[in-house]
Amino acid sequence: MLQYPPKVLLAFGETFTETDGAFLKWLLENDYPELAALSSAIRGSYEAQSWLIRNKFPHLALLDEAIDNKKHGFEWLKKYNYDFLIVFADAVHEKEEALKWLEKNDLQLFIRLAVKIRNFRNNQTYDYHKIHF
Repeated sequence: MLQYPPKVLLAFGETFTETDGAFLKWLLENDYPELAALSSAIRGSYEAQSWLIRNKFPHLALLDEAIDNKKHGFEWLKKYNYDFLIVFADAVHEKEEALKWLEKNDLQLFIRLAVKIRNFRNNQTYDYHKIHF
């Protein structure tokens, strides 16, 4: 995720607070469908998670699993050396070490994203119906 311009990451973060889908649409229209899919997966879409895997973004699908606190997600990210994504998932879970690492490395934008995702997830109620991507 470090390769994305800040403007794109800010748009990604806004997908967790918007109500009209404008930022999600912007990501899709500006050649960042993987971030739109990641947002949808984090928000509960199995279809989006499958899309990530089919379209060669398995690391983002497994980031979603790590954000869901699934052991398999963390293990896969570690096995394939996606250390930054592990730190980011840990930041979503408010792990102090991850937050300090992001701060120390001048990555406050990722702290902001982690907070947005955490706030979104903490205010959701899930049922067995997943939203569509």
